[in-house]
Amino acid sequence: MNDELKDTKDFLQNISDHIHYAVRDTLPDNWVLLGQIVLKFLFLLALIYITDFFLKFILNQIFRTFFNKDQYPIQKSIYQSRITNSVAHLIALLFGSFALFSIFYRHPKSFIFLERMVGLAIVLVVAGMLYRSLSAFRNYFIIQQDYYKIIALNAVSQSVKIFGIFVSSIVAISVIFGISGSAILGSLGAITAVLVLVFRDTILGFVTGIHVATSKNLKVGDWIGIPKYNLEGNIQDINLLTTKIQNFDKTISTIPTYDFLTTEIKNIQVMSESNTRRIKRSIIFNINSFKFLDAETLERLAKVNLIKDYLEQKKSEMADERKLIDNAELLINGRQLTNIGVFREYVFNYLKNNRNIDQEGTILVRQLENTPQGMPLEIYCFTNDSQWANYEEIQADIFDHLLVASKEFDLEVIQFAKIQ
Repeated sequence: MNDELKDTKDFLQNISDHIHYAVRDTLPDNWVLLGQIVLKFLFLLALIYITDFFLKFILNQIFRTFFNKDQYPIQKSIYQSRITNSVAHLIALLFGSFALFSIFYRHPKSFIFLERMVGLAIVLVVAGMLYRSLSAFRNYFIIQQDYYKIIALNAVSQSVKIFGIFVSSIVAISVIFGISGSAILGSLGAITAVLVLVFRDTILGFVTGIHVATSKNLKVGDWIGIPKYNLEGNIQDINLLTTKIQNFDKTISTIPTYDFLTTEIKNIQVMSESNTRRIKRSIIFNINSFKFLDAETLERLAKVNLIKDYLEQKKSEMADERKLIDNAELLINGRQLTNIGVFREYVFNYLKNNRNIDQEGTILVRQLENTPQGMPLEIYCFTNDSQWANYEEIQADIFDHLLVASKEFDLEVIQFAKIQ
């Protein structure tokens, strides 16, 4: 192996000598040195370029065979991120660094400068290869459809990129000026507090990304609501500093990512994935329209199919009880049915027989606390279709029916008149 390296050096030195003497014999004395350095430099560039070209061709050909095969996600993600190109660049530059002395051994001053330039190029290529490695991880998780890890990787990758730029800059300065990296780091110790202050949002964004990924509460594509900002829409992107949310009016809202640590976030995607969506809405009735049901009204309502069995049962129970009390002819004595109570039973049975309501979910029809405007009767249930348009149609159909049906029970719905 050592003999092969020595033969390569001798070969390169011979070519360098040919260039050296050819320029000396061709150009005027004033231009000889410049011509020799320029031609040798071009030869070095050509050597690096040719090496890089063949290495890229070979590596890409190997990995391209896996590009359209999902059973090789690692190889496919490496090829997509072009890490193979960075590897080819690095090997070519290392070969160029090895060849540098053989080509410029007659020009030691130029050799020192070019050695530092090649070292700088190697630093940049290594930094680029690390960034592409992060892209390879992202591509791998995209292929695997592991979106929670993608969120964590976004936070980590952007933090690593910022830190990598910082470290690469220090190494690059050390290479260019030939000074110790520890001396540069030592001089930065005095401004550590300032750096922490400057990168406050970055640090918080990094912590938030890790938290979101580990807790698996949110991911890109989720439908969320943020009451603090009065936002509701789908997450388009979560990065280190900002999160983009596409609202339902197609506008884009951007919020700080670290807000996820301190702000209430409603993840409505869970509801969408279960294909159910909650209805929680009230009808406000005038309390003055509430009354006991007399025999005539009971007879009329007994023809309503949804409450026919209910009324028959209640009438039988009340008749048995009234035989045992005094002044049974007065409605207020003993147990009686009210129009609001019977209507509440009607609403419950209506929801239980509605094919658009999830019968496995909670179904409630309840009275809320009285207000100066009247008494709210709240309908609480879940539709079995979470599509927005379908949900609104189901909800509208239910309340269209109930608002009109309430008239059959002699109930008065409160209307809020607009003040002119």
